[in-house]
Amino acid sequence: LTDCGRDAFDQSYDKLAVDALRWIGEREGGSEAIAAFARARITAQAGAYRKAVEAVPPEKRTEALAKALSADGYAATARSAPVGEQLCQHHCPVAHAAEQFPQLCEAETEFFAELLGTHVQRLATIAHGDGVCTTFIPK
Repeated sequence: LTDCGRDAFDQSYDKLAVDALRWIGEREGGSEAIAAFARARITAQAGAYRKAVEAVPPEKRTEALAKALSADGYAATARSAPVGEQLCQHHCPVAHAAEQFPQLCEAETEFFAELLGTHVQRLATIAHGDGVCTTFIPK
């Protein structure tokens, strides 16, 4: 089948990912092993995000990160807030796995803080049942 043909059938990628993460947790050290995997995963994706953010002045970095995240399917936007900015991800490609393994969201939040050079605060996540993932970035 072509990719288009395969898309017409049910997929079980989410189940596969959850099963793999559960296996890692059971066999390799529980929650810490899953957190290590989540950090390694975001590190593997970091190159494009880092390149996008470092190419612009500090006041444009949240917007640059949103564009880079959108290129990876997160449908992200950045907007000003009274004392900072909000980064909103309107889609999460790993939401079903993150529902059971919040370490994926936690690693992403840690990475955003490191990348943007400031403390950030996750206000909402799709995996937790919210409509969007929202991260506050203070000025």
